[in-house]
Order: sequence, then structure tokens, then C-alpha cells
Amino acid sequence: MSNSELSIPNELPWLYRGVSEIFPNQLDSQDPNENLVQRIVQADQPLRVKLGIDPTGADIHLGHSIPVRKLRAFQDAGHTAVLIIGDFTARIGDPTGKSEVRRQLTPAEVKRNAETYLEQVRPILDFETPGRLEIRYNSEWLEQLNLAKTLELLATMTVGQMLAKEGFKERYEQENPIYIHEFLYPLMQGYDSVAVQADVELGGTDQKFNIAVGRDLQRHFGQKPQFGLLVPILLGTDGVQKMSKSLGNYVGLSEDALTMYSKLEKTPDNLLENYFELLTNLPLNELPEAPRDRQKQLALNIVTQYHGQAAAKEAQQAAINITQGDTSGTGDAVPEFSVSNVKFPAKLSYILSASGLCKSSGEGRRQIQGGGVKLDGDRISDVEISFDSPDTLDGKILQVGKKNFRRLVK
Repeated sequence: MSNSELSIPNELPWLYRGVSEIFPNQLDSQDPNENLVQRIVQADQPLRVKLGIDPTGADIHLGHSIPVRKLRAFQDAGHTAVLIIGDFTARIGDPTGKSEVRRQLTPAEVKRNAETYLEQVRPILDFETPGRLEIRYNSEWLEQLNLAKTLELLATMTVGQMLAKEGFKERYEQENPIYIHEFLYPLMQGYDSVAVQADVELGGTDQKFNIAVGRDLQRHFGQKPQFGLLVPILLGTDGVQKMSKSLGNYVGLSEDALTMYSKLEKTPDNLLENYFELLTNLPLNELPEAPRDRQKQLALNIVTQYHGQAAAKEAQQAAINITQGDTSGTGDAVPEFSVSNVKFPAKLSYILSASGLCKSSGEGRRQIQGGGVKLDGDRISDVEISFDSPDTLDGKILQVGKKNFRRLVK
């Protein structure tokens, strides 16, 4: 949703950029408990702004970065970011939008994922300024809940209220199993807000139910209820479905500079304004008019955020060179793939799959048949081509389409 659809007041423009909803939404109220702008303006101390992330996987993509970027905006405005690592709730997994129960993770899996999450958000958040960031793990308080406290939490919500939650309703109507421990998830996430005394909670539009539960629990425990600030769910690079690693339409925060640049400079025209608003701080009224120039500026800006300006410019030049068929000066900008773990003799279609250039060997064969595969600039047309040893491939550039490539190394 664009800013123009939110009836934005003149104060605090940073607050409203890329925001779908703020609730309670009473813009005319002068009560700071009902009006977030008034709460911010009248606050005599920094607000505590909560964002919870459950480390259910190892990687974060640009879609996940949107609420983290909003958390940084609050930091820059002088408020305290409270980043909650859901090491306890991740063992259950958020049931929002899921058609079946999620596999419960082990504590060891959650710990490994949490470590990678923090490294990936480090370029976004201010980790250095004293008092601007608290990193909390919700096992601190959730592991301490006894049965009496758990029963108190359960007594704050009815089964009817829980079944109104997105996902639960559909599963109930379709007679898919819903387990009792899944009902606990929104209550535990809501209790996080009580534990850290949050003034504001950030989340995607799919998190409204969970954030509202946090407000209810804060009232129950005698605290001021938090504001909810919802940001949009990012469409993926295909321009159709939400960004997802499983759909292959994602840009990962841990990807190398050239891969990020090559994906982003192909952003569909209809997504460009949305991506600029949600993923950059650039003034939206000063963007280039030509879509191709916008694509390049978007890619360069985002890659700079995560890899620095020098690496971003190197990636941009490497992408230009490869498009022109010149890989000689691309250097370290080209992502490498080691063929040392490939069993030789090996078909090129398998190497395409193993390197990540294609999703499967079958897709690799189709790309070869369609003339979309080059090896060191030479187009490959034989779908059965194979190689006897890694020595024949060492140092060569394998390319699919115009901008997807790997440097093969032993």
C-alpha cells in the first residue's frame, strides 16, 4: 500500500514510508495511547519497538528485511529496537498461513539458524550505538512459565477467537488436524510483548492477529497496549507470488554481490516503485524515468547496502561484461562453484543442477535444448554432453540465459 492511501499527517514521514497499517488508527485522537504520532512526539523517553523473528530456517531474503528496515528507522529516530529471537517459539513454528502442522525444530537447529539470522541483519540494524538495540531470546521467559501461568494465558482467548485466525479457519473447515500446541503460538508471541514491555510491534500484514493478541495480553497484565505497525508482504522477482526461497523468486541477504545485482536488475517494471519504497531510502520523487535506469539504480543501491559500494560497482560492471559475452575482467565478482564433489564423468545437465543454475537436471536439459547454455561463451547444443574430469572445467564460466552464471573451479 502506498503512503498516499494512509491519510498521512505531516509529522514523521519516516514512520509511514512503506507501511500498510498502523493500529489503533485514530489519526485525530490527541490521546497518545490511541495515536502513535502523539505517543512518539510526547514521549519523555525512547519507545520500545519490538520485532520478533523465528529462526525456522538458515536464510533471510529481502522480503524478511522490510520490518527489519523499519526497525532501523525507529533506531535512527532515537528509539530502542527490541529484536526478539524466537528460539522458543521457533520450536513450534508460526502456523499463520500454513495448511498443515509444521515440523518442530530441535534446540540445536534453532540455535544454528539464530546465529545466521543475526549475521544477515547486521548490515541493516545499528548494533553499535549504546541503548539502541536489545537482542532478546524468548526462551528467557517462556521456559520459565509454569502450568498456572500457562493456564492464565489460555484463559485470555476462546476457541472461537482462535479459529478465526487465518489458517486455522481453513484447516478446520477442511478437517485438517490442528494441534493444541499450535493454539499456544499466538499467546506465546503475544506474551513476548508483555515480557519486554513493548510500545510498538512490527510485522508483516499476516501478523495482525498475533500482534493484536499481544495488545490484549498487555491489557490483561496491566500494561499500556502496544501499537501494531504492519508492512506489506513483498512480491518476488517474478512479480506474481510473494518472495519465497522455495519458489525461486527471492534475493537472499547472504548472496554474493553479483548474484544479488543480476537478480535485481531484472526486477519487473510493475514492481520497481514498490521495491524502491520498501527496500531503499531513496527519495521516490527523484528516481530516473526510464525503467532500465531504475532497475540499475535499484540493484546498485541494494547491493551497496549489503556488500558496500565498491563491491556493488564491481558487480554492476561484471554484469555488463557478461551480458556482452566478456567474462575476462569479472574476477571475484562471479560466484564460484566447486566441481570437486561432483562424480565424474558427469553430464552438463547434472552440473547445471548441482551448481544451482537450474532447479533440476531436467531443467538443465531443457535449457540446453533451448540454446540458453554457454560454456566460456560457447553455446552448448548437445544435451548429452559430459565431462570426464574436473580438470576440463576448471576456471570456465558456465552461463544460463544472459545473467546467471558460475565460475567452475576444482
